[in-house]
Amino acid sequence: MNAWLAPLLNDLSDPTNWAYQPGGICAAEPTALAALALADHGLLEPARKACRRLVELQADDGGVAVTAQQPTPCWPTGWAVLAWSKMDLLSDNASFAGHIELAIAYILSLHGRTMEPLADMGHNTQLDGWPWVAGTHPWSAPTAINLLALKATGRGGHPRAREAAAMLIDRLLPDGGSNYGNTAVFGRMLRPHVESTGLVVAALAGEADSSGKLGRALSWLEQAVGKTGGGVSLAYAVLGLSAHNRRPTNAEALLAEAARQQTAWQNKPLRKTLLALAAAQRCPLMSVTYALAHGNPTRKRRPARDFPGLRVGLPYAAATGGGA
Repeated sequence: MNAWLAPLLNDLSDPTNWAYQPGGICAAEPTALAALALADHGLLEPARKACRRLVELQADDGGVAVTAQQPTPCWPTGWAVLAWSKMDLLSDNASFAGHIELAIAYILSLHGRTMEPLADMGHNTQLDGWPWVAGTHPWSAPTAINLLALKATGRGGHPRAREAAAMLIDRLLPDGGSNYGNTAVFGRMLRPHVESTGLVVAALAGEADSSGKLGRALSWLEQAVGKTGGGVSLAYAVLGLSAHNRRPTNAEALLAEAARQQTAWQNKPLRKTLLALAAAQRCPLMSVTYALAHGNPTRKRRPARDFPGLRVGLPYAAATGGGA
């Protein structure tokens, strides 16, 4: 293990870091991402504890709260599904299946508010995805998170997943990259963001795209990686490129430098979590799908029947009949 990585994982094993601030209130997003990072580096017991903490944040309808003090909106539900799915893949006694199914039912019940076509919006306002807050327009990040959750549980061929993929491709900027959900406002093209682009292209791994926008997004991300000072943006860039087998050759050096730059005032648990997550050689955000399609080096694979819709030995797109 890289010298810079061990202290980060040690910190992430401490429940006080499953928050947005050190010692803060436990929050679903950093808890789920910590579980993914810990599990991917073989630290299954603290990862299991993080997954159990997520169970405490799940409501009767399946939604996972931001924090216990903020029960809605439940946009982190997809992150919880990814963490639980990873643990059920790696550990015989994890058994989060019931919580996964309840969460998936919640995800599928939630729709974004679509609108009649608007010429100045720059994107197809009638494609359904997921919003940050129920009853509002769908945006790229929550749609990407929930698409990853559906794919991880073998539902990549579900109509909601297919429409979500089409929506994310439609929202990609024509010259490369992704903003947070719009492409143009009042006729002016928006600028791409590294963090959003990395998450979106990770969710679109294995998708067919005749428009060429996905390819341009990946090319833009390759030239942008490492040029911003933020560890979160760097981590999402590495995760997104790794999902397409385009991991930067200098990824480890970039991640190590970002970790080195952690100072007392920058000591954000979420940043540590994402750097540790990106340090995995493959894309942990696609962990279940990846393990089934390409083999998991740390554990014997479960039968394909445990993950309906995926067939072992085939790439994701072929296994699900993918394509936007």
